[in-house]
Amino acid sequence: MNTLNIFLMVSGPQIAIIVVVVLLLFGGKKIPELMRGLGSGIKEFKNASKEEDKEEDKEVGKEKIDKEKS
Repeated sequence: MNTLNIFLMVSGPQIAIIVVVVLLLFGGKKIPELMRGLGSGIKEFKNASKEEDKEEDKEVGKEKIDKEKS
């Protein structure tokens, strides 16, 4: 079975069980700290991705200018 299908088959009761297990493993006080860390990691990834796109656009622009001069 495809792994995507497995994730799509998760319904309400399964999500509730997962939440309870996470609470038992990490405790209520640790969850916000984990989510902050996850959020900052996602934010850094997006920023790095945007910077990479900007650099790529600059390189493409320079190549076009060089071709026009030739």
